[in-house]
Amino acid sequence: MAVPLRRRTRARELALQFLYMMELRGESAMEELIPFVDHHTKGSRDTKGRGEVADFTLTLCRGVLENRPELDTWIEAIARNWRIERMAHLDRNILRIAIFELVFEESTPYKVVINEAIDIAKRFSTAQSGSFVNGILDRARVLIEESRKNTNGHPLPPDPVELKAAPTAVPTPACTPLTPSSDGFTSVQSSTPSPPRARAQHDTN
Repeated sequence: MAVPLRRRTRARELALQFLYMMELRGESAMEELIPFVDHHTKGSRDTKGRGEVADFTLTLCRGVLENRPELDTWIEAIARNWRIERMAHLDRNILRIAIFELVFEESTPYKVVINEAIDIAKRFSTAQSGSFVNGILDRARVLIEESRKNTNGHPLPPDPVELKAAPTAVPTPACTPLTPSSDGFTSVQSSTPSPPRARAQHDTN
């Protein structure tokens, strides 16, 4: 049976939190992955789903870290003139998680992965992050679908030279500095009011 969406949402949020922490603290933070997941799931009232949240969080974190060069190639090829290090920490890790799911976790529908990423970006990053994440992931979805249709194999990152011949409107990524919050996570402080928390609608056509 598939893991309920709300549990996967929680797992994606935890994965984002840990991956951001790793960027700040370096590879040594990997030793804290299991204690981190245990700490953030042990108090859950959803005792039945606690293990599902923990397992999916571990899958996302390990998957992103093991495949990060490939995931970053996907992101930079589509974003073109934006190097991965110029993107906001949260935005690039939201993209890494989502593209990992799109490429490696075929059991989850594209629309669910993309809508979840947009929603998380809007809630935790800047006011512009939702449209930026949507633009990158929608293009990635099209390329992944085409690759699977043409090769029936593992989708490979696109050639940036070929993508230049087919321009797409990818919004400018947010590069606003991050500010630590009291709960140990970090959120972006923006002068622009945050958009409503209603789930983003994604056009799959």
